[in-house]
Parts: sequence; structure tokens; C-alpha cells
Amino acid sequence: MSKIPLIIESEYMSRVRKKSFLIMTILTPVLMVLLCSVPAMLTLFDNSEMRQVTIVDQTGLYEDVYASDDEYTYTYLNSETTTEQMRSDEEPYAYIVITDNLLLKPNAMTIYSHKQTTASFEIEVESKMEEYLHDVKLASYDIPNLQQIIEESNVRLDVSSIRFDEEGDTQTSAGLATAVGMISTFLIYIFLFAYGGMVMNSVMQEKTNRIVEVMVSSVKPFDLMIGKIISVGLVGLTQIGIWVILIIGLGIGVSLAFGLPLLSGEGADIMAQTQTMGGTDTTTAIDPDMLDMMQTFAGIDFTMIIICLILYFIGGYVLYASLFAAIGSAVDNEADTNQFMIPITFIILFAFYVGIFSAENPEGGLAWWCSMIPFTSPIVMMVRIPFGVAVWEIILSLVILFASSLGMTWVAGRIYRVGILLYGKKPSYKELFKWIKYKA
Repeated sequence: MSKIPLIIESEYMSRVRKKSFLIMTILTPVLMVLLCSVPAMLTLFDNSEMRQVTIVDQTGLYEDVYASDDEYTYTYLNSETTTEQMRSDEEPYAYIVITDNLLLKPNAMTIYSHKQTTASFEIEVESKMEEYLHDVKLASYDIPNLQQIIEESNVRLDVSSIRFDEEGDTQTSAGLATAVGMISTFLIYIFLFAYGGMVMNSVMQEKTNRIVEVMVSSVKPFDLMIGKIISVGLVGLTQIGIWVILIIGLGIGVSLAFGLPLLSGEGADIMAQTQTMGGTDTTTAIDPDMLDMMQTFAGIDFTMIIICLILYFIGGYVLYASLFAAIGSAVDNEADTNQFMIPITFIILFAFYVGIFSAENPEGGLAWWCSMIPFTSPIVMMVRIPFGVAVWEIILSLVILFASSLGMTWVAGRIYRVGILLYGKKPSYKELFKWIKYKA
């Protein structure tokens, strides 16, 4: 009778019961949200002092350009102020010295400071002056209402992106599709390294402690490897499942809190009615920009993305976890893994960079082929799916991936059964190929 279910249960329960698993599973989404919110939070706690800026205008033409605000206080000095006087006075944050008519001599403006000024300050100084000079130059043409004419001639487009689907036309957004694809790809990339490395470390630890010698006396090495791979994979799926539930719950909570219709079922019908009737009756209280954003989100098939994310995680994880398990069984310590990890790391990084490139060209030849090659398809295909991929391409890619995963599991099992009981020698690639050919 196979003991794989017992191994899976033991390995799985020992991992999910750890406090570290529970803490990281709950905290990871929170940490991600906090990480994205750090810039906004920093601005709230920014208690920078008011900065004094002194303007030395030797032309007397630009006294009305700079007005004090919440961050900078502008004062004007006598035009006879010298560089030596400015050098000796360390109190102002910066000096702005204007020596000539900037319309005739654009480089006649200089910023002096005792400490390096910030880029935002220099941009503000330049932009305010450029805006002022722009208005002065327009006024010099002496054309009535020229400024109004120019403003009225500026046209801002609001272009919608519609994708033709078999079920009907769908409003989409290239920016949103890119963001969803990049997030999915990054998650797969992290998962492959994290959970594959977890399998390798577990195998190495059991081999180093010689616990495996006791275990293989009652369990076949292949069953032990399979049980370990499946149990760690189930741990990964458990975390993904919890994160998906948290995200869906958060989305529903936000929708209910702001009185927004959900993006499926009745909510989709309401949105469709709004688009047809011009936003009357039930949706008049919803901000048009918010409704447009919701319609754009509705254009992304998140159900398909979540299903594919799980399937590609399973296929990619089994493929790479088998390699990691074989490496862990072939070496005695972590330092010896570099010889075998470098090629695998290179492949995963290559797939990640191809995924980034594919966001700009999801239908290109490189993106298509890397979506079919099993070592790169879990990462690259997740970028392409939000842009719309034919179902037959996804099915073909998954068939190739799962078939390759099974084949790699068989190969890794051949290496595992020999390497797990071999100590004191660092094998070469040639020896690994010999182990694969050994008869059972």
C-alpha cells in the first residue's frame, strides 16, 4: 500500500500548524497594502520646516513670479547683493539670482545654495518662471484674447478601448491589463522560488541529519519525494486560497461601504443598464469616473486569471520543485547547490524578463513560444492572459506544462533515489545522467 498520503498529511500538517505560516499568510497581504501605501503615509508624516528662498532680481522684471506657499517663503533682496555676501549668509535655503532678461538670455538665472537643493524645488522654480515667461511672450504679440484662444484650442480626448469578444464587446484598459499581468507574473515568479526552495531545503536538512536513512527503510525514496513535493504544494495552494478569499472579501467590503454595485451578477446588469440609459435611476448617485473605472475592471476576466494562476502555479511548481528536490538530494550542504542552481535561476530570470517584455508585445513570437515552453510558460503566459489569449493556446500550454512536469518528476525521482543516500561527494552533471540510467 502506498504511503504517499501519510507522508503528505504529516508534511502538510507540520507546516500549516506553524505560527510562522499563519502569521505570514495573514500578514503578507497586509504588508503588500502597507508597502503600496508608504509614499502616501510618508507625506502625512512629513513635518518639513518652511524653507526660506531669497530672490536677487537684478532686472526688476520678475517680482510677481514667485509667491510664498506652504513649503517655501520667497523674499526679495537688493539687486546689489554679491556672491560673497550670499556665501557668508547660510540662513536661506537657496538664492535665485536673475542677471538679465530671460526671454533674451534663458541662462541668466542661477540657483545658489549651501546644501544641495532637491529636484522638486528646482522643477518648481523653473516651471513657475517658464509659465510666467510664456504668458509674457503671448502678451507681446498684442493679439486680443490670444490666451483664451489657445486654451480653447487645446483638446483633451477621452478614448475608450473596446475589445471584441464572443460574448460581446468589452471595455478594457491596456494599463490595467498590464498591471494585472505583471502582478500575476511576479506572484508566480516568487512562488516558484519560495516553495521550490522550501522543498530543496527540506530534503537537504533530512539528508544532513541522516533522518532520511531511517525513513527510506520503510518508505520508497520516490514516494518520499512525491509526498514532500505535494505537501509543500498544498501549503502554497492554501496560502493562495486564503489570499484570494481575503482579496474578494476586501473588494466586497469596499463595494458595500461605498454603495457600489458588484462587478458580477446584478451589479453587471446595473452597469449595463447605466451604459444604455445614460446613468439614470439606480446609479445616479455613483460618480461617473468611478463607474467608468468599475466598467474597466469588469473588462478583465479575473475568474479566468485566478484559475490560470492556480493551474500554472501547480504545473510550474511541480516542474521546478522536482528539480529542487533532485538538487537537494544530490548535495550535502547549501554551498554545493550553486553549481546546479545557477542554470535554473537563469531560466527563471529569463522567463521573468520575457514576461516584462511581453507586456508590450503579448502576441509576439517570443512571447508565444515562451508561453509554450514549460520552463517559461507559467511566468510568461500569466502576462498575456489579461490581454486576451485564445482558449486553445492556454489548453495547449497547460498540456505541455503538465506533461513536462510529470516527466521531470520521473527524472528527479531517479536522481533522488541514488543521491539521497550518497554522502561525501559532490556529483557532476555527468554523474547525474548516470544516476538517471541506473536500473531500479
